[in-house]
Amino acid sequence: MKPLFSLDCPLACLAEPIGSAAVSIRDGETEGVLHLGDRDAAVLVVPEKETLLKAGEQLLAWKRPSVPDLVTLNEANTPSGLVTAHRLFSAFVTLAQNQSALLHTLLDTMSEAITIVDMHNVVHYWNKAAENIYEIDRAQVVGTPLDAHFDSESIRLLDALKQGTSVQRVYHIPRPDRHVLINAAPIRQEGDIIGAISIEQDITELVRLNEELSHTTAHLHNLQQEMSRFQAADDPFFTIKGHSAAIQSAIQAARKVAQTDATVLIYGESGVGKELFAQAIHQASRRREKPFIAINCGAIPAALFESELFGYQGGAFTGAEKKGKPGKLELAHGGTLFLDEIGELPLELQVKLLRALQERQFYRVGGTEPITVNTRIVAATNRQLEHMVAEGRFREDLYYRLNVFTLEIPPLRERREDIPELVQLFLHEYAIANDQPVPRITPDVMQALIDHTWPGNIRQLRNVIERLSILQEGGVILPEHLPSAIRSLTLAAPPAVPLTPPYAPVSQTSPAGYPFAPDSALSERERILAALDRTYGNKKAAADLLGISRGTLYNKMRKYGISHER
Repeated sequence: MKPLFSLDCPLACLAEPIGSAAVSIRDGETEGVLHLGDRDAAVLVVPEKETLLKAGEQLLAWKRPSVPDLVTLNEANTPSGLVTAHRLFSAFVTLAQNQSALLHTLLDTMSEAITIVDMHNVVHYWNKAAENIYEIDRAQVVGTPLDAHFDSESIRLLDALKQGTSVQRVYHIPRPDRHVLINAAPIRQEGDIIGAISIEQDITELVRLNEELSHTTAHLHNLQQEMSRFQAADDPFFTIKGHSAAIQSAIQAARKVAQTDATVLIYGESGVGKELFAQAIHQASRRREKPFIAINCGAIPAALFESELFGYQGGAFTGAEKKGKPGKLELAHGGTLFLDEIGELPLELQVKLLRALQERQFYRVGGTEPITVNTRIVAATNRQLEHMVAEGRFREDLYYRLNVFTLEIPPLRERREDIPELVQLFLHEYAIANDQPVPRITPDVMQALIDHTWPGNIRQLRNVIERLSILQEGGVILPEHLPSAIRSLTLAAPPAVPLTPPYAPVSQTSPAGYPFAPDSALSERERILAALDRTYGNKKAAADLLGISRGTLYNKMRKYGISHER
């Protein structure tokens, strides 16, 4: 097989058969004599398995003025073929032409902008994608210095040329209207830098969409803050529902730390309401009049995170507007920056975040002036950061910088007594949103909701209640309306306590307000105890289950000597 693109082909692919008598070779020598009729010629002796590249290097080392032919040796170390100098030179020319055609085809096929410069920063290749992204024709660029078209400060190829450094997927703004991810590296030949190459992926549209999303999210947070101030100026924690000991303990701890400027690290499973706690801490702090800015470390591409956090300096580039884009850290000056899913932050970005937190100042992307901020940090994660530190996936110094005050939010399965209250809250919420009466929920449905483990926590419960509100028939929510994962537990056991409105209608009630069958085996005291057990001691939920007011329940508990701490 003749060489097409590579110099790694064996020399034998170009050799013509030759008799051993036509060549005289001394053992161990790399030179020989080829007998051609009445004249002899010096030849270079090369193993037939030697590559074209190695054969070419041996020719370059030939010290005589004329270029010799090559004689190949087989494994038995006897002459097997002849490669004339002309034939070898023709092969090199063909290979160079093929490689040039391959390179041009490859560059123009790629969707990324590719630029190749020599050691003097003169452009040798500028593909079609580069023409489209930067709107500069190839004829105008090739053969000219790259800094004739771009400000030298915005050319990352210069770092590769002058310092020999490489970059991988670095966010870059070569022009004020272009955002790219750049890979750049020097081109080396025998250790010397002979040029550099850059491969740039256009992410301008992605940045634009991300900015629109950021603006919309910021607007939403502003509206939420205004609603919070209007609805509960005296209690920022009003949005966090539940009276269980677990959630109340978390709320009390959050109230105390809110009065300080300490950094808070919120732990909790997905859906427990970590951002609600972060917003409440901000609203209860001295920074309540300043911005609350949230950034999801797991939702933003790593390449864009630096510009999202620190912003970029538009005026640093040719033709840029004087104003750049401020980052989240700058926007949160004087207020609170909420770093959600901090455990998803890549290691290389953790270093930059740590430096900004330690020094309380940073540089915009493309900027040269430091920006000093006074921002409180509240971070949240559903990961075990201690384990990530031990595994080398989270920086220990950043962990201790964030872990000043730890706040753990209990999952819903550890506060089941709050489920009846949350269910009624969500039912009312969706009834108002859909302009319909609040549906009733049957006892077995309520029991199934209490018994479920809720891996998605309150977010999952809210979604299930929305589904039930949609599927309810005649104002009643039945077991068949439940998702299959929850429905399987609905009839696992009969309810321990008969339920009454608002959960289900009853045919016969006692003067106290809850149902009594004529031959009921349960006394009133036993029914109250069963209701308290079933609601994990939640008095309001137990009163609802029994169909009486909370005050009546307390009177009954005193009457029968039932402890309030149950």
